[in-house]
Amino acid sequence: MNDEIILVDLFDNEIGHTDKADAHARGLLHRAFSVFVIHGGRMLIQRRHRDKYHSGGLWTNACCSHPRRGESLEQAVGRRMQEELGFACEAREYFSFVYRHAFDDGVIEYEYDHVFLTDYDGEVNVNPEEADEIRWIDAGELADELLTYPERFTVWFQIAAPEILRRMKQE
Repeated sequence: MNDEIILVDLFDNEIGHTDKADAHARGLLHRAFSVFVIHGGRMLIQRRHRDKYHSGGLWTNACCSHPRRGESLEQAVGRRMQEELGFACEAREYFSFVYRHAFDDGVIEYEYDHVFLTDYDGEVNVNPEEADEIRWIDAGELADELLTYPERFTVWFQIAAPEILRRMKQE
């Protein structure tokens, strides 16, 4: 957790930088992104590696991270998709939101999260240091799981996924 990340205000204006560990220890608002990969009425989700610094073992969107100091969101999305999933493709920003969550271990996520969406139907080579497993799940099945077992999913996924599912239903 030694990457220098971008601190922002409530309007996503850059106000400084700090390392990731400091931002999460002090609960500082920082820029982040979440990538949702969909295709044919299904969504690619990953179960975070059980040893992640927070939310280990929980299901979430295909890829998420923070842009580094001096890196655009688009550059960071491409970098992390390649690092986590073994592919990069064009993803477009769909919406954004701010959330804050204090975990039991003292980590505080306070993020201005930019949600990216892409349609992809190719090979996925998940990085085993990032995720324990991946799966493609039907939108209806995912909606049912989110309602029945919300504790199995990350906090940010529970916030963002309904909007992505709503879009998938309209398509």
